[in-house]
Amino acid sequence: MPFQIVRNDITKMNVDAIVNAANETLLGGGGVDGAIHRAAGPGLLAECRTLGGCRTGEAKITKGYNLPCRHVIHTVGPVWTGGARQEAALLASCYRNALRLAEENRCESVAFPLISAGAYGYPREEAMKIAASTIREFLAGHDMTVYLVVFDRKSFAISERLYADIQAFIDDSYIGPDYELTESRRMFQNAPDAAPMATPRAPASQSAAQEKPRGKLFPWQRRKEADLAGSVHEELAERAVMADSLNDYLSQLDEGFRDMLLRKIDEAGMTDAECYKRANVDRKLFNKIKNQPDYRPGKATVLAFAVALRLPLPETRDMLAKAGFSLSHSSKFDLIVEYFLRKGVYDIYEINDALFSFDQKLLGSGI
Repeated sequence: MPFQIVRNDITKMNVDAIVNAANETLLGGGGVDGAIHRAAGPGLLAECRTLGGCRTGEAKITKGYNLPCRHVIHTVGPVWTGGARQEAALLASCYRNALRLAEENRCESVAFPLISAGAYGYPREEAMKIAASTIREFLAGHDMTVYLVVFDRKSFAISERLYADIQAFIDDSYIGPDYELTESRRMFQNAPDAAPMATPRAPASQSAAQEKPRGKLFPWQRRKEADLAGSVHEELAERAVMADSLNDYLSQLDEGFRDMLLRKIDEAGMTDAECYKRANVDRKLFNKIKNQPDYRPGKATVLAFAVALRLPLPETRDMLAKAGFSLSHSSKFDLIVEYFLRKGVYDIYEINDALFSFDQKLLGSGI
């Protein structure tokens, strides 16, 4: 998935580059800046001393040293003073310049913290909107996996009104697991164990036959073998008829998920790239779906394409069914997606923001 919001420690992200929310000296500080310098070791500070600092909104790149990434991209976010000093433009510039450096250094994956939302006092909700919109704008024209790393749930939240509205929809529709036994099941579980069945005795004539030497059969045994042979021939004939019927039935095989997806892309007048980018799906995964007719992607991927294609709820259910899935009111993930589809909201990032807030898997994620 090209854009993901994750809860993690950014110093442990196994990516090509991580972004450091630095100060203008680039010589380390508190928060994320201090954590990155401590994890990278003294080599990072030594290289930063050679860079001559960094102005607000700009970015500079160094090696990763002891970190699991190849590079650290240092950018200086604005201090929040109320919004009248171009803080929003400067914050967006931080993300754009960091992404530009990542591309120039052939990074395929990069992880950002929420810049300026800590000690610099930028309102978290506004900082998140600027981060997400700037990253999405970049990804519309580039292939890269970008992570926005938040350390805890307080660092990220959708509006209280939207959260409450979704929660109310879930409460009205959710069918949770029912662990109560039915009356008949309780009676069955509480019933005493049945006595073991006695082994039936063989008929006297059969016992006598078993004592006869092989090759000498009674008339009733010869009749039985003839009847058995006839039954075998009848069964084989029935199986042949069934096989022909099954082949006829399979010849009526309906359109599969891949064919429906490609048809819907054409009907929408989209290019393949427009569709998988709107779906927040990786190009390699899309090509696998397109070129392997029997490949079955995960449910989150199927729903991501339904959202990208702006399919109404009935067509979304149809697309899910073709991939072997369904929408269920016993799944909070399904209900949240259904909530947005019923509202006619097809912004996959807005849907993912809500899924993240409810600690659910994101659309476009998975294989």
